[in-house]
Amino acid sequence: MPIFVAGVDMGTIAAASVVEEGAAAAASISVLGTAAHDLSSPSEVLLPGAAVSRALQGYEIELRELSYRVVKPVENGTKLKSLLRSCNFFEAGLTSGTSSKEKAAATAARVSTRYIHLLKNVSFVARPGEVLAIVGPSGAGKSTLLDVVAGRIRPSSPPTSLLVNQLAMEVPQFRRISGYVMQDDALFPMLTVEETLLYSARLRLPASVSMTEKLERVRATMEDLGLSHVARSRVGDQLSGGERRRVSIGIDVIHDPAVLLLDEPTSSLDSTSALHVVTMLRKMAVTHMRTVILSIHQPGFRILEHLHSIVLLAHGEVVHHGSLEHLHSILMASGHDIPEQINVLEYAIDLIDTSSDHSHDHSTSCDDSKFSHVDRSNASIPWLQKRLAADEQEMIGQSPTPSTASCLIMSCKPGSTRCSRGGEEETSHLAPLTRCAFANSSLQEIAVLTHRFSKNVYRTRQLFRSRTLYALIAGVCLGNVFSRMGYGMRGFTERYGFLAFSVTLMLTSTVELLPSLLEECKILAREASRGAYRMSSWVVSNTLVFLPFLFLNAALFSLPVYWMVGLAPQASAFFFFLLVFWLLLVVAHAYVSFFGVLVRSNSYQLAYSLTMAGFGASWLFSGFFISKRNMPNYWLFMHYLSLYKYPLESLLINEFSHVSDKCFSTGTSIFPDGPCSLTGSEVLMQQGLIAETPGAHRSNVKWVDVGTMVGFALLYRILSFFVLRFKMQRRHR
Repeated sequence: MPIFVAGVDMGTIAAASVVEEGAAAAASISVLGTAAHDLSSPSEVLLPGAAVSRALQGYEIELRELSYRVVKPVENGTKLKSLLRSCNFFEAGLTSGTSSKEKAAATAARVSTRYIHLLKNVSFVARPGEVLAIVGPSGAGKSTLLDVVAGRIRPSSPPTSLLVNQLAMEVPQFRRISGYVMQDDALFPMLTVEETLLYSARLRLPASVSMTEKLERVRATMEDLGLSHVARSRVGDQLSGGERRRVSIGIDVIHDPAVLLLDEPTSSLDSTSALHVVTMLRKMAVTHMRTVILSIHQPGFRILEHLHSIVLLAHGEVVHHGSLEHLHSILMASGHDIPEQINVLEYAIDLIDTSSDHSHDHSTSCDDSKFSHVDRSNASIPWLQKRLAADEQEMIGQSPTPSTASCLIMSCKPGSTRCSRGGEEETSHLAPLTRCAFANSSLQEIAVLTHRFSKNVYRTRQLFRSRTLYALIAGVCLGNVFSRMGYGMRGFTERYGFLAFSVTLMLTSTVELLPSLLEECKILAREASRGAYRMSSWVVSNTLVFLPFLFLNAALFSLPVYWMVGLAPQASAFFFFLLVFWLLLVVAHAYVSFFGVLVRSNSYQLAYSLTMAGFGASWLFSGFFISKRNMPNYWLFMHYLSLYKYPLESLLINEFSHVSDKCFSTGTSIFPDGPCSLTGSEVLMQQGLIAETPGAHRSNVKWVDVGTMVGFALLYRILSFFVLRFKMQRRHR
């Protein structure tokens, strides 16, 4: 029976699709892996052979009984036990002859081990030149399945359950020849559409591709995505939601990936924008022989026309894989009456939800008879799954069509990465994936990332202006408050207080960089996980781009305050003062960056709290409130780890060593007009900053402090790198 969608015969459309596109897909599979990429694509190293058109290439993604499970503590597992006892999908591994007691025992064992299957025995094939949609109700496992296919998380099943061109997937290589567009957009708001795509091209395409060719690739991509009219518009506030989504897609297709994965690309879009996105994806798949896999919640009639095949999930298991016509025929043969105003996929998803509700209401038995009182139109999806499996088994004896061949049972020989159908070894004509490197060298990556960071920082006018004005106004105000402090006891106390307060003020001012840093980390996680660049390149470029910016802030603070306060008049003393405050800001930025990468990208409050707690501890143990010799021995390590100790100590040595002959206290309480009793050199000895008076020794101490500050900056950058690397590796497990 044909399916009529908005007056269009879906059977006719499907037949035309098979004739026009199925033949092209079959032709591509016959030469899969035997043709070479265009030299402008970074995937060229993955395919051997002579130069053949890109239209005759592609990558076939195949899942064979893939599973993914997590361990969660279940203290009061009543709800979980009820769900397992309902026999929705978790009892698929039990035979039909198993007694209820045995099923209950198996369920209890599974609960005791606390394993929860998010995906279970998922099998399907995604072919080049086709759009495969993963559909299902909320919580069905669509995003988890895409994460597994993309290599972001490791499946619980053997490596041979996830194949590329019939070979076990090598995740690092696959991530570099594929694109993964996640559900939410992570873009630099201050860059234009053209700049965003161009930076992606410069990072994802090799240096052998000229800048002219990269610009041509960017313009062609914008034309394919319908973004040419907004090429000069900024991403943050001058684009619609649909246009931003297409920019996100463009970032991951700019390097011409063989496989494109998209997590709900139509979410938060109106029907027109959603249709535009899906139409564009189908065109990409057919034109470039690209394997497109996307997840979608409840597609409308018009969107369904652009899907070649679907994978219907429920509770992490495949209910149906194949064409919509096949699903429709099964439902109709089962006695379901599908209303004309509801498409077959929406009806099946509603049926899954209804089945889940019934399984929760009737969780005391695992027999199908518990649904006997339910109307046939609300029959359980476990029954639908069994019917689909039986129907597909009947088709195995016939010539398998593209929609049924993917449902055959696959098997792999132990210890082998090459798999077979029906237990017989396959001699594949598909080329294996070989090792590939990053598209660019580390220096080239650093240059591109630094340029992008610089442009983004400069265009973030609010942050840029607020930071520079903050430094300038703080310098002028402090200079006015401590104006011409002079010498004597007043000069001594005010110098000490001024230097200590200035260090605190400039250190804590870097916290406002946290929001932008957390946004950058979100973009970093996506780009680095796709193999766009090395993690170390990002850390180095993030450090380099802020060095001149932080130097400007240090200069704007130092220039007015130093001369207004009346510190040591020597030029060398001023330049050392400027150097210390520059290094102070560099250390603070590295410190804030460390806590920024330590937490999740949406945990601003946690990052802020940790950073301020660290600053508070550093200030307490700096030696300003309590001297080192009066601290308990078990707290001395905090004194040496203090971020305040070394800049404050070096500034005090710099100032009082340059005014070592000045008097800061005269006479005694009885004879106040007596001779000088406290010179600049004696101040340093009194504060425990130097043990002797020779100037050379004082100079060495302050430069040791400078070296220590440089070491702290490097330490926190290195720690940031290892934290990022650990989080990335953990995400891919």
